[in-house]
Parts: sequence; structure tokens; C-alpha cells
Amino acid sequence: MLCCVEQLVEKAMNLNIECEQEQDGRWLAEVPQLPGVLVYGETTEEVKVKARTLALQVMAERNEM
Repeated sequence: MLCCVEQLVEKAMNLNIECEQEQDGRWLAEVPQLPGVLVYGETTEEVKVKARTLALQVMAERNEM
């Protein structure tokens, strides 16, 4: 099981995260390889962490099926 978790983490760390600042100052980050992984935050670091976290959750759920 741990091996599977390690593989998911490695994949999440290698995902392409695209960041963009909105007109209202918030940052938006998305992972194009995983539709629906889209997050908002106050800084680029915050949105990158949130995007990786959400990507891991999505990949783990897909792996369980």
C-alpha cells in the first residue's frame, strides 16, 4: 500500500500546475492533466500546495476504483 501512495505523491509532484492572477488579486491554479483540479488562493505558493493536494485526492480516488 505504501508503494502505491509513494507513486501517487511522485506523480503529483511532477504535474504541470498553471498559475494565473485574477483581476481581483486572487491567484488561480489548475492542473490541465486532471480536469476539475482548479483552486484559488492568496499567493502562488498557496495555490500550488492546494492544487497538488487536490490532485493527490483525485488521483487516489481514481486509483481506488
